[in-house]
Amino acid sequence: MTRLAIAINLDRCTGCNTCAMACKMQNNVPMGMAWNRVLNEECEFEVGVQGTYPHVSRAHLPVACQHCENPACLRVCPTGATYKDDKGRVEIDYDKCIGCRMCMAACPYNARVFNWSEPVRDPDFNYGDRDVPVRGKGVVEKCTLCKERTDRGDEPMCVKCCLAKARIFGDLDDPESEISRVVRERGATVLLPEQGTRPQVRYFN
Repeated sequence: MTRLAIAINLDRCTGCNTCAMACKMQNNVPMGMAWNRVLNEECEFEVGVQGTYPHVSRAHLPVACQHCENPACLRVCPTGATYKDDKGRVEIDYDKCIGCRMCMAACPYNARVFNWSEPVRDPDFNYGDRDVPVRGKGVVEKCTLCKERTDRGDEPMCVKCCLAKARIFGDLDDPESEISRVVRERGATVLLPEQGTRPQVRYFN
């Protein structure tokens, strides 16, 4: 079996949002939408910090689709548009998506976005990988683990472009892979384990 996944070193993440921008450009994500987000933990405002001056700090939490082993989104999809492929990725068949947004309601990570209107792109043309499907109005979309790139044996664009080298990509089912070693040795954890979705994206310090 194969379980492609990403492990993120939170100590190395600087919150620069390069991963989010790289994802947007690679996957032709429209204006006003993001598949990849960087949250600032325990901050009242997006630009806030923890603590009181001069003793302040800031922690960042990158969040996208967690490519769960037991995805809640898949269980509620009435058309089979959401599926797990043979590499362990949770994907969407846009031709089957009817825009009911049940998957969005079920996802505990708020990882999906919906095209409420015809997508707007700036500049006014499609960009990114030519093999990425163009999504129109009325469908849900999300991180695909850069399916087109990873099918070719490349890393997801967020991993390739991370300036701090905070991301590791690989196969969790390969005990010799770097990501498997990090999960074993660094005590990598998952988000919201109580949800029972068993995310494949891991976080460590």
